[in-house]
Amino acid sequence: MKITFFGAAQTTTGSMHLVEAAGSRILLECGLFQGKRKEAFEKNRSLPFDASSIDCAILSHAHIDHSGNLPQLVRQGFRGPVFARQSTVELCDAMLRDSCFLQMRDLEYVNKKRAQAGKHLFEPLYEEKDIDALMKQFVPVHMHQPREIRPGITLEFFNAGHILGSALVQLDIRQERGKAHRLLFSGDLGQPGQPILRHHEYPSGADVLIVESTYADRLHPGADDVEERLAEYLKYIDRRNSRLLIPAFSVGRTQQIIWYLNRLREKGKIPREVKVYIDSPLSRKATGVYAKHREVYNTEARAMLEKGIDPLSFPGMEFVGTPAESMALNDAPGPMVIIAASGMCEGGRILHHLKHAVTDPDNIVLIVGFQAADTLGRRIVEKRETVKIFGEETPLRARVETINALSAHADRNGLSHWIDEVKDNVRQAFAVHGEPDKTAAMAQILREKGIRRVAEPLPGQTYDIDV
Repeated sequence: MKITFFGAAQTTTGSMHLVEAAGSRILLECGLFQGKRKEAFEKNRSLPFDASSIDCAILSHAHIDHSGNLPQLVRQGFRGPVFARQSTVELCDAMLRDSCFLQMRDLEYVNKKRAQAGKHLFEPLYEEKDIDALMKQFVPVHMHQPREIRPGITLEFFNAGHILGSALVQLDIRQERGKAHRLLFSGDLGQPGQPILRHHEYPSGADVLIVESTYADRLHPGADDVEERLAEYLKYIDRRNSRLLIPAFSVGRTQQIIWYLNRLREKGKIPREVKVYIDSPLSRKATGVYAKHREVYNTEARAMLEKGIDPLSFPGMEFVGTPAESMALNDAPGPMVIIAASGMCEGGRILHHLKHAVTDPDNIVLIVGFQAADTLGRRIVEKRETVKIFGEETPLRARVETINALSAHADRNGLSHWIDEVKDNVRQAFAVHGEPDKTAAMAQILREKGIRRVAEPLPGQTYDIDV
């Protein structure tokens, strides 16, 4: 068996690992590389292998850094099945089309500049027709139901607890000659105690482990005070008839915020006058998929359902439809909460809400997720005197708050405990999906757990598995 790490190697983006075993070529993930526009475009367009040579693909979950280049794989000749959980398939249908729309809009801007400079125009990475073709190649697989996906190779999914549909990927490989192997791939491992979704699981017996390292070097703050802080912000905007703006990722983070606000509404801690608007078409679609798949809810979410309470909806919450309806909120009286994408404030409907609201010191901008360097979200967190929105420097006078307790990735303690539970038979481990300092921290955890053969793969590095 050989494993080549083409993406999410010494970085968190572009997850892509090729497993060659039992005469088959299996692609674990096919994510978009995200970074500087030109560099990212070239990396995403130039697959490091012949797409038609891949026999099948396996997708752990729907996030774009794991799924976003699957349409390109199809565009370049891949015709095999893509195995994923049903909820992941449904989320991909919405998320990939949204990603395609954003890419085409971005490409239109780039090509306008290139045309003015007399340069050749870029072609799109993929189009809607490629997503249509991909959706026909998805094969849903239920958790805990082993399925032979290639001769001598059996796939089984376990719960990863990261977002809806996220899976731990286990491959049992029966070689014609040589040793059999059980490969366990963590995908993105969820932080224990998240709202709505059940806790991750602990499959046993793997001798080869591929594990993410996103937060292997740090601990997350406790989530105990999230409700109390949200309640305080709601009282604040109620007294001032103002706005609470929450930039949030459409899949995962938005549903978490809805859940917390729902609990506050149930406890009578949302003032009656405060309206809650979810202003993102993708958030609306994703929340619909979450609502459909209640079989994955945790004990607390199921208890709410048994009491007749929908964890993802409550009186006073409204999804915003058209762009015109979104813009109309800028002239509507407060108090109101607006949850809108994008999570790092780099695009989407949150921008015009920020443009309208950040100059007023009675408003609050609440940041609930990681903000990468050089993003508008990072500049807001840093409380710059002015921030550039739609190309104009705008005074930042609104109150800025952050809640860092909602990460969907396991922290160092969560990762360490998971390794404790799955390590007994592991002979070789690979730390991926993290910057170099994060993979180094994960490698340290793995060695402390008694795993002697530990690697931090470089992009394109291949390993022969002979343990």
